[in-house]
Amino acid sequence: MRNFLAEFRVLLSYPGDIVILLARLAVAYGFSLPALMKIQNLEGTIIWFESRHIPFPAFTAYMVSGLEVLGIVLLILGLFTRIISILLGCVMLGAIFFVHLHHGFSSANNGFEIPLYYFIFLMIFATFGPGKYSFDQFLFKRGTI
Repeated sequence: MRNFLAEFRVLLSYPGDIVILLARLAVAYGFSLPALMKIQNLEGTIIWFESRHIPFPAFTAYMVSGLEVLGIVLLILGLFTRIISILLGCVMLGAIFFVHLHHGFSSANNGFEIPLYYFIFLMIFATFGPGKYSFDQFLFKRGTI
């Protein structure tokens, strides 16, 4: 029985890198529309950040927009995955606290459910790395960055 469980565990480990790749691509895709909306109307983003009482709204709008666009590219490539995941995780915490928290949990009410899921995925990438199918793996051999 012990050998069966060991073999079963090895068998289940094979698709892990594909799952991480698909998760990276899904999270990058999820950031694409919000990032595009912010970039296309930075002045409107700044005004909206001011209305949400986000500190330093102009600086924060440029920083968040830039991080989201950079994050999309880096997550797709699997490059500097741990670093960008931590930075995007901070963006998601900001979204939770400044935008979604007072609406409750449910995404149906614009709650913090979806940003929380993104945060969890990003922390998985930060903790476990980008997986075998990434530029981090190719360039740094272990995906440590």
